[in-house]
Amino acid sequence: MAAPNAPVGTVINAPAVDAPEFATRYTNLAHEDFGAKVLFCTDEWFAPAERMLQASEPVFIVGKFDDHGKWMDGWETRRRRNGGHDFAIVKLGLAGVIKGFDIETSHFTGNFPPAASVEACYSETDPTEATEWTEIVATTSLNGHSHHFIEISGERPWTHLRLHIYPDGGVARFRVYGQPQCDWDKKGADEVIEVSALENGGRIVAYNNAHFGVPFRLVMPGRGVNMGDGWETRRRREPGNDWCIVELGHAAVVEKIEVDTAHFKGNYPDRVSIQAAYVTNSTDQSIVTQAMFWDTLLPEQKTEMDKQHYYGAEQIRDIGPVTHVRLNIFPDGGVSRLRIWGKLAK
Repeated sequence: MAAPNAPVGTVINAPAVDAPEFATRYTNLAHEDFGAKVLFCTDEWFAPAERMLQASEPVFIVGKFDDHGKWMDGWETRRRRNGGHDFAIVKLGLAGVIKGFDIETSHFTGNFPPAASVEACYSETDPTEATEWTEIVATTSLNGHSHHFIEISGERPWTHLRLHIYPDGGVARFRVYGQPQCDWDKKGADEVIEVSALENGGRIVAYNNAHFGVPFRLVMPGRGVNMGDGWETRRRREPGNDWCIVELGHAAVVEKIEVDTAHFKGNYPDRVSIQAAYVTNSTDQSIVTQAMFWDTLLPEQKTEMDKQHYYGAEQIRDIGPVTHVRLNIFPDGGVSRLRIWGKLAK
């Protein structure tokens, strides 16, 4: 939403918001980096539907227009004159159990949809006219220039969603928070698996600081593309060290570890270590305290700039099966990726 009399070209950011627990605990299954995409939409006259899956926060650029009218950072349909309503079919980047949604209308003020609903299906292929859809969010009222956090329950995994907007208008971002699906029964007992990987159910539980980076990038696939693609803390001016706790997708006996400092050159940690434990009947909040006393899985190791550091049997201690790890960095700095491989503890 533009400020009064703002100069042409001024970029207006979306307002900050206090997100509910599900939006901080779970990952966005509709994240463009995971391969989420729009398969079909009824209309995208003013702004393409793919835009609402972008990882970046939506912005408003004063005075920016294109051939179809005002440029908007999101999906926007034309004004309906013949009844009906618009919808878009989204293929999730990661199939999973959905815990909640954020239907964001930031910067859409006189052109937001008054209501929306969501249907879901599980399909190994793209949906067809014969696909059966299940309503998981009933028709819900929307406001302009707002986040709409909607928590849901259920344990069924889904692969595709159908977002309905009534009757037309614009959605800045469509975020789908949930737990990625992984069929562990199909994994071999002797198979060494990246149990920390996001696609295998790995997730960030807690961290003490993330001033410059985004912690969940630690468990993303591939190497970081730049210094912003990782976890980076502010410069520590007091004693101690920074840390991040990761829940593994499945309990495992750790056999290999990677700590990647890609693109971190003048700001990589001097040293790293990893603690770990097999945790049962605990909350994310209580884990933070418990983690201070976990066994050492990887003793302190010197690190180097912009490098993949691999650790195996010579460095990793045998402490049995673990479900959680705590990455310690000394004293502060940035890490692009953390990967934990192991054999599943059945």
